[in-house]
Amino acid sequence: MTKTSSREGVAALTLGAMGVVYGDIGTSPLYTMKEIFSHGTGIPLDAAHLIGATSVIFWGLMMVVTLKYVLLILRADNRGEGGIMALTALAAKAAGKTPRRRVMLLLAGVFGAAMFYGDSVITPAISVLSAVEGLEVVTPVLKPYVLPVSIAVLISLFAVQRYGTGTVGKLFGPVIVVWFGVLALVGVLQIIQQPAILAALNPLHAFAFLRAQGWHMFVAFGAIVLAFTGAEALYADMGHFGKRPIQFAWMGLVLPALTINYMGQGALLMRDPSALENPFYRLFPESWLIPAVVLATLATVIASQAVISGAYSMTKQAMQLGLLPRMQVQHTSAKEAGQIYMPEVNWLLLVAVLLAVVGFGSSSALASAYGIAVTVTMLVTTVLTFFVVRHAWGYPLPVAIAATSVFLALDLLLVISCSLKFWQGGWFPLVLGAAIFIIMATWRRGRELLMESMRRDDPELLPFITALAADRTHRIPRTAVYAVANPDTVPQALMHNLKHNQVLHERNLILTVVFQDVPWIPFEERVQVTPLVAGFWRVQINYGFINTPDIPKALELCQAQGLPINLFETSYFLSREIVVPTKGAGMAHWREALFAVMSRNAGSVAAFFRLPNNCVIELGTRVQI
Repeated sequence: MTKTSSREGVAALTLGAMGVVYGDIGTSPLYTMKEIFSHGTGIPLDAAHLIGATSVIFWGLMMVVTLKYVLLILRADNRGEGGIMALTALAAKAAGKTPRRRVMLLLAGVFGAAMFYGDSVITPAISVLSAVEGLEVVTPVLKPYVLPVSIAVLISLFAVQRYGTGTVGKLFGPVIVVWFGVLALVGVLQIIQQPAILAALNPLHAFAFLRAQGWHMFVAFGAIVLAFTGAEALYADMGHFGKRPIQFAWMGLVLPALTINYMGQGALLMRDPSALENPFYRLFPESWLIPAVVLATLATVIASQAVISGAYSMTKQAMQLGLLPRMQVQHTSAKEAGQIYMPEVNWLLLVAVLLAVVGFGSSSALASAYGIAVTVTMLVTTVLTFFVVRHAWGYPLPVAIAATSVFLALDLLLVISCSLKFWQGGWFPLVLGAAIFIIMATWRRGRELLMESMRRDDPELLPFITALAADRTHRIPRTAVYAVANPDTVPQALMHNLKHNQVLHERNLILTVVFQDVPWIPFEERVQVTPLVAGFWRVQINYGFINTPDIPKALELCQAQGLPINLFETSYFLSREIVVPTKGAGMAHWREALFAVMSRNAGSVAAFFRLPNNCVIELGTRVQI
């Protein structure tokens, strides 16, 4: 690749990162300054407090986003992939020298991931509502239409998800570039009229502001944190764009534009305190208001799209790490493996988002619910990063502590500040996150109990097939693939086949699919073939949590290991376990019942592993846990 084409590729990825990565944090100016000086915070609206609050926002963006995410955490990639699930796998693998520590790190990561879903509900709701509320600024007559228009925009957004983000995604970058350009332009126009706001670049004003607040500082931070929401997306989307494009986009356009706009809002409020009713839209001349509302709505839709796509990716990773039951995954692009659509996740998210919009009714009310889920995720990310710095990168303990302690203190401050808004709406994303955490923990523990029960009740594989090889059971000239979770016991489908059909295939593959704690598994490491006895082989197929399972395609790789397979003469036997909850050891009875419901409603194994429908035989068996 030439240097020119390489530069063009980085430029294209940087443009794409503008839309997908920075849509969320880029729409925070719509509501942040209004919430900082709202009646609930009690912060006086005067020049000193405006300069101080703006200074806290600027230096917060420098510390939380620039130093923590852009410079430190983007280095913690798991074979090029980012996000809390990838970081959890990396930390658990590096630091999990004892089972207890590994479990604790996994639980922390799962909890952070569960909180991400709470953010996935609040972000579309508050972003779209805050944009459409610009109609009230155009004329108060339009106020009754804010809620219906917001609902219509959100329903339309979720309805088009099935078509994929490929075509629409090409428009994301340019629209967000225009958005950030407009943010900077209207901010500069206000700063020119009130240049005293530039004093906010001095960090002493930030310290003075916080010191003056005293214990009330936590209330102030509960509103200021709205400027940092969306920072987690920098890391989550690293696998799609790479580290450098995300860094270039932040340093080259996003950070300067956000800084100028927040300063512009501060300058406006210094000149005209009455603009607090909606300081963002009051930055615009009246003739610009309707185009500004349209542009803001487009930007918030893009911000929402990024979080929705992130929820799909997170769910797929969680499924393949054994934290959620199988769900339908539709690939919407022939070129981009990361572009997927998950119908169940899509419609559940829509219902939750609409409940949030109708229940809270305004962006100001939703602001109380916003922040607590994402700050918990940011805190967990910092904790996991410590273990990566210490154990994966091998830095001395003092260096690891120095690299993460300041960020840990900041994250704790933000979490405590947002916790003060618990009764004003902060409970909503926490309840959502807690419910998802319980579902994930129940599914993982339920699968462990299921495997233990099968291992206890089913005969060992090797003695069974050794005796079977010496038997004169009639064999038919085809290949049978028995997909199992435990390769050491006899597949239930094999026993049913012998019992009811009294036949055995000439070639029998005991197939196990293992999802490793890494994003990608190269083809040369994808398949492992182990001969057992005459007519039997053990085949293990390895996938990363980003890979898309395709069993027939993987079986073609067996030929390189001396096991050629004719896929047109292959039958796939699947065992479907019917879970029967029992009282006693294991989980609480209600959790066992929940696991049984999830197991019954899990997606098709055949569809998940892309097995041909006309070659699958599925046999059920009842298993007590």
